[in-house]
Amino acid sequence: MRLATLAATLLAVAAAAVQPALAQQPAADTLGAVRARGTLVCGVSPATAGFSMPDSRGEWRGIDVDSCRAVAAAILGDATKVRFIPASTQQRFTMLQSGEIDLLVRSTTWSLSREASLGIAFTGVNFYDGQGFMVKRASGVTTARALDGATICVLPGTTTELNMSDYFRANNIRFTPVLIDNVEELRAAFIAGRCDAYTTDASSLASFRASQGANAEAYLLLPEIISKEPLGPAVRKGDWRFFDVVRWSHFAMLTAEEMGINSTNLATFNDSANPDVQRFMGRSGDLGRQLGVNNDFAVQVVRQVGNYAEVWERNIRPLGIQRGINNLWSQGGLHYAPPMR
Repeated sequence: MRLATLAATLLAVAAAAVQPALAQQPAADTLGAVRARGTLVCGVSPATAGFSMPDSRGEWRGIDVDSCRAVAAAILGDATKVRFIPASTQQRFTMLQSGEIDLLVRSTTWSLSREASLGIAFTGVNFYDGQGFMVKRASGVTTARALDGATICVLPGTTTELNMSDYFRANNIRFTPVLIDNVEELRAAFIAGRCDAYTTDASSLASFRASQGANAEAYLLLPEIISKEPLGPAVRKGDWRFFDVVRWSHFAMLTAEEMGINSTNLATFNDSANPDVQRFMGRSGDLGRQLGVNNDFAVQVVRQVGNYAEVWERNIRPLGIQRGINNLWSQGGLHYAPPMR
């Protein structure tokens, strides 16, 4: 027998031996696990105002928090059935991969390398962002190009760190990174003057500035936006039933806004003659059951969490961030929900 033929035969035998083992491995069923547990476990940022942060009563608030609650409303019919787990930038992916959390919604950028190499899949974008820089107004710096030789506070192991290095290298700007793997300690270092500038997503910078109260005017957000940062939920790759529910929970909020449906007027649409509205309300078709949830899942999301505009007004507007590219596609923005039919 020729070597090539022998090698092919051995490979075929090995493949045949592996197939039964693979077939015996049960498919991931996060949807079933959430139902059995009665609670969704969601990984979020520990302290990012507008995105995920406990209020004075210990109640979690923010757009990422509301994304988690929307999924709980869709699966369990109760948006309060969520356990929020603070996830650091270094640990967040390991927590998702290991099953410590069901869902990661932590101002996390959707990128090729993350989706291709980490065994995770992003379900969509709940906030379109971009990386910026903040300095103390007293420094006199008004542009990122003037940061030559500066020290820059940045979270390690993030796309932020890579973007910063690429930007400064491309523009022949010298810099020294100050790497601190704790966002509160990082911000404290910036306030204390351990670094000349602080870089992260522009929304997070605005959140930090707003949290400074009367001292907010002491900080300046520079005009340069140096990257695309589509932020959104991530799940374990291969768990496609759960993936679909997370994705369509978000699309339900966008679709509701498009239709003019919100948490206060929802009941007035019960008798609508519009077929699209009837499907959205779960009064015709089987859209919910096709996802593995109740047909009124979109109603539960909107009733208990709100449409996307309500979520934005509640969490992001107070930061002073204009909606801009986070508007619906019909209003000049990037948010676009596929048809629910």
